[in-house]
Amino acid sequence: MRNVLFFFMILISYNSLSQEVKKGKLIYDNNFASEKNLADWIMEGPGKIEFINNVMEMYSPNEEGHHVFWCPNDFPKDFIAEWDAKNFETDAGLCIIFFAAKGLNGQSIFDTSIPKRSTGVFTDYTKGAMNCYHISYYANAKDDAHRETANLRKNKGFNLVLTGEKGISMESTSWNHMKLVKLNDQITMYADDRKIIDWTDDGVKYGAVLNDGKIGFRQMKWTHFAYKNFKVWNCNAPK
Repeated sequence: MRNVLFFFMILISYNSLSQEVKKGKLIYDNNFASEKNLADWIMEGPGKIEFINNVMEMYSPNEEGHHVFWCPNDFPKDFIAEWDAKNFETDAGLCIIFFAAKGLNGQSIFDTSIPKRSTGVFTDYTKGAMNCYHISYYANAKDDAHRETANLRKNKGFNLVLTGEKGISMESTSWNHMKLVKLNDQITMYADDRKIIDWTDDGVKYGAVLNDGKIGFRQMKWTHFAYKNFKVWNCNAPK
């Protein structure tokens, strides 16, 4: 019996390792160190970026409103994205990553057929003219204080598909390394190598699995974070 149990544990470990997703070709690399590196990025809402010691900081002056900062590139349906994030305001805030964002008819979210999203109002992204996934990986909003758990939602519809583990700690003021993996219908996310999201989209309950699209960084108006070293790789299913 003991030998059978030992073999079973080895088999589980082997299967886990075999399912590890490997990085492929690096398809985007931005250190967020200067304004010229982000000249083609698109800000929606009253957000501001500035650069201190070659690091981008993002916030809303006078906490005027929520905001989203979009990368102009389209990313494939299978990717690994990594970046570093650091909090400067522990009283309140919320950070979200949007991904696989496209118009309802498969067009770019910046297509002229889609209403402009100029104010950063959340419903424009969750119940408007786009589909996407989003993960709140730092959660300490004034309207939901001390939640901390990372939530994964699927839009259009603001559908809460998974309440994950604790994201970036509310008290953390150090750099946190974030990793997001999308492999077809499987979505996982890590904060400093700690898994906080693990979900498989069945493509039925909330509509078809979302594929390629844009990536954007959202902050609620109370948030002041720094970001650096945003990189995206292709990835393939493990063999």
